[in-house]
Amino acid sequence: MGQKKLKILFLVSCFLTSAILLTVIQSPFDMGLLAWIAMVPFVLGSLFTEPVEHVPVFSITERPPKEKIWSILIAAYVISLLYWLANLYWLTLTTIPGWIVFCLYMALYWPLLAAALRHSIRMKIPLWLSLPVLIVCAESLQGWIFNGFNWRYLGHSQYRNIKIIQIADIFGTGGLTFLIAMVNGMIAEAIIDIKKKRFLTPLNNIGIFLTALALSSAFFYGQFRIEQTTDFTEPGPRIGVVQSNIPVKAGEETNPFENTFIDMLADSRDCFLSVSPHLIIWPETMVEAVLDDSYLKLMPQTDVANIFHNALTRHTDQGPYLLVGAFSGKAVIDEDKVKMATSYNAAFLYEPNSIRPRQIYNKMHLVPFGEYIPFRNELSFLGDFLLALTPYDYYYAMDAGNKYTVFDMNALDGTYKFGVMICYEDTVARIARKMTFHPDRGKQIDWLVNISNDGWFVRQKNGKVEASTELAQHMAICVFRAVENRVPIFRSVNTGISCYIDSLGRIHDDYIVGTIEEKTLERAGQKGWFADQVIIDKRVTVFGRIGRKLDFICALSLIFAAFMSIYRVVMSNE
Repeated sequence: MGQKKLKILFLVSCFLTSAILLTVIQSPFDMGLLAWIAMVPFVLGSLFTEPVEHVPVFSITERPPKEKIWSILIAAYVISLLYWLANLYWLTLTTIPGWIVFCLYMALYWPLLAAALRHSIRMKIPLWLSLPVLIVCAESLQGWIFNGFNWRYLGHSQYRNIKIIQIADIFGTGGLTFLIAMVNGMIAEAIIDIKKKRFLTPLNNIGIFLTALALSSAFFYGQFRIEQTTDFTEPGPRIGVVQSNIPVKAGEETNPFENTFIDMLADSRDCFLSVSPHLIIWPETMVEAVLDDSYLKLMPQTDVANIFHNALTRHTDQGPYLLVGAFSGKAVIDEDKVKMATSYNAAFLYEPNSIRPRQIYNKMHLVPFGEYIPFRNELSFLGDFLLALTPYDYYYAMDAGNKYTVFDMNALDGTYKFGVMICYEDTVARIARKMTFHPDRGKQIDWLVNISNDGWFVRQKNGKVEASTELAQHMAICVFRAVENRVPIFRSVNTGISCYIDSLGRIHDDYIVGTIEEKTLERAGQKGWFADQVIIDKRVTVFGRIGRKLDFICALSLIFAAFMSIYRVVMSNE
């Protein structure tokens, strides 16, 4: 086999190995231990250099005489594309064109990272430092562009490792990614040194010491935070969660919305009669009606929105607070017709025997191509193409809210406060943080709620709902919002996975009473309810006060290093 074929085989093998490892470390495979070596093959492939006269085949050098970077970047892009196409397969359930275009974009991060790593080596920056900085940068950019896609981070793989994830209350998920990448970088550095027959250099000794110190400190800190928990927690009210099981397809009514409402109401009443929870939570958009007062007042009592509203009011007058996902907005009369001047994906809190207006939260973080089309106004000539990337065959868009609503409720002779994250808002660290912490008032809520509709990402076969990996991964990401802010989280999700996550990030497999499966991961594709008691944590976190400073401190490093690497190649006419 020729050297060129061997080179290609080596590159593909390295990148493919990392792609496989990065796949299995995430939920539902949960092989999180492999995360600590998952990026090593990627690093070795990225630093691979074509052989020249005095450099042996498959060598890794600091300053190669000639550097053929383009084959490395192309190999990185192709394998990265395959990685994203395979792991985001669940997007095909909503939009195949959107899945392809989005994966084409996501695949750019690997060649960008490879180029940046090569520049770091030329600058003699050790891998145990450059790799974590660059990966945190890549994840930060991934979570920012197009409203962000905060998915499949290296740190997310450790959501079951309760001790190690406690550092998220200081550094956020980025701190955990940094630590994992630091270990990967140290291992890759050791492999390169063995190849060069160069051992225990002063710089590497420093790296080994700092990596061991960071890892041990994280474990000791995690143990400390776990042990002190009972000193800062107290029992709160009982909370019930209702989970519907309705697959969603754009433009199709898979289940009559009136039937869905009746089923939800029956489960909600069953939950209340069984355990008398103080609050009952329904998933996102499971009340398919506009419940805003401006709309209800303009519609007759026979309109379905008023019928739903009156039924919800009667239910709450029996005793429980009820949080439901529906639509809000300002209704106006235009040409003798009721129209919505604004339209929001919203959460409404119905209160028992209340005379004050209902508390409402309007979703702020919209899903691109699902709830709005990016650049639709700026690039109107691409209108048909952009529309093809959405699940709809017509223009559909929501408005973004602008207020972090803090809901309040009375229970157990006290007042409790909570915030609501709708859909993928629980994947955005900034939203959960601003819900939880106020610069002047400090910690302002007792728990968070995530209502979501993951019915978009399931398929129905022979009358049974089959879940995709999206459901488990969405739940795993939510764990970090609990740890970062030291708040428990209740999730109510259509098709699942509904659950209770405490302030240490532990996903509870049991509950006080319920009709849904006890083991959390088995709740996907089920209909039912459960109730549990929330345990309130009084601790205020460093992350709550300062946010994602680690991510932003590193933010420009990846772009700069990748630019310098490619610029060097272009200027040298390679």
